Amino acid sequence: MLDVLQLVLDGLLDGGVYALLGLGLSLTFGCLRRLNLAYGATAMLAAYLGAWLHARYQISVWLVALAVVMSAILIGYYVEQLCFARRSGEAPHSLSAPDNHSLSNSREMTALASSFAIWMQLEQLAVNLLPRHLNAFPSLSVGEIWEIGALTIRPDRLVLTMLSVAVTLGMALWLQRTRTGLSWRAAADHRIAAHLAGMPVPWLQSVGFAVACALSGLAAFAVLSLEGQVTPMFGMWLLFKGLVAAMLGGLGSVRGVLRGGLLLGVVESFAQSLLGAQGREFASYALLLMVLVWPVGSQGRHWVSRGIRP
Repeated sequence: MLDVLQLVLDGLLDGGVYALLGLGLSLTFGCLRRLNLAYGATAMLAAYLGAWLHARYQISVWLVALAVVMSAILIGYYVEQLCFARRSGEAPHSLSAPDNHSLSNSREMTALASSFAIWMQLEQLAVNLLPRHLNAFPSLSVGEIWEIGALTIRPDRLVLTMLSVAVTLGMALWLQRTRTGLSWRAAADHRIAAHLAGMPVPWLQSVGFAVACALSGLAAFAVLSLEGQVTPMFGMWLLFKGLVAAMLGGLGSVRGVLRGGLLLGVVESFAQSLLGAQGREFASYALLLMVLVWPVGSQGRHWVSRGIRP
């Protein structure tokens, strides 16, 4: 029984991290209705820039954190302008008309393909910046383990999980209670109505994209500051884990990504205990496949929410 409790505890701690990884990805989809495949590469390049600044100029860990978040925003602006930005004078289009529906599908495919190309570009830039496979990252890990009865817990991972929960619930409250959050949801849910009401829909979408990129930078720093190193596989890992967590909870749902991340963490914890490290990754892919092929009713699949949901 204690072994089961330990596995659940470890899974919840990992799940909190996954929720933080998927939060920005879910917000991006809810805001733009498009999947940003360059999300992980954006965070990776920002992390590499932070590692490079720390190695070259020996700046403090908190300045590295600021540099990673700001770099993620700037890199995200580059990605948005190339892949997702609306052109000047372009009004939101109705998805109900057949012609506009075909146009929407074409734009979605173009955005998806272009974000994949940018993903490759950003990863290559990061590797060129720091060519070694393993690169040191400023560490906040305390290396301490708490023992609570027969259970063990790392306090730094507990703090990271608490940060994830606080950021996720804070974002949900911001979307529910603030004027800016409500405007953002209106522009995501009903673009035409928001446009006709005089809301600056493209600007609101740009702000949403910037917030999502800032969250990716925060997640990258939080994870890597405990690991103490960054590798070229980090961007792919961040994108995959964040995507599975977001889809389990419903893309576009803020609280849903927290539930999805916790579920993913617990499933992986039990899979690793039963099948080893390879079984852990197999469980992640199996969850993703289950979400993709499991239909829910005639209105679509449960992993897509309409617009942004707190």
